Amino acid sequence: MATSTSEEIIDRIKQAHELYHRLVLIVGPSGSGKTSLLQEVSKQTGFRYINLNLELSRSLLELTERQRILKLPILVDEIIGKTFDQVVLIDNLEILFEVSLKQDPLRLLQQISRNRTVVASWNGTIAGGYLTYAAPNHPEYRRFPAHDLLVVTLEKKS
Repeated sequence: MATSTSEEIIDRIKQAHELYHRLVLIVGPSGSGKTSLLQEVSKQTGFRYINLNLELSRSLLELTERQRILKLPILVDEIIGKTFDQVVLIDNLEILFEVSLKQDPLRLLQQISRNRTVVASWNGTIAGGYLTYAAPNHPEYRRFPAHDLLVVTLEKKS
């Protein structure tokens, strides 16, 4: 199954080159295999794999809360754009949902996917035409219309 799913992601990457926002989301609950799948795609293709939580948290350490809010989009763009890769694989983006950072994670991913193809893991679900993150009563809960998104959906492994 992993091979066919990684092939599906590679096909979506090819489709993304035609779009305004070259964003591919790998959507699934925690434990569905998003990380291992992105690492497999990286190994197969040579595309750069980025652990965004790790890289971004290092950059935010010395900043005040206000500076973090203002500089976060710039820092993400710098992390993604360290090299001139045309495709990057982003995993562990939970930090973007931190309430105190006051960000719109989907919009941020769309912005950075204008000049390169971005494949990002999304810890959530897609149902009823909506992409969600977290449970409705959770402070980090987000819900976005799912139209015009390239998505590969994963189910939780048993």
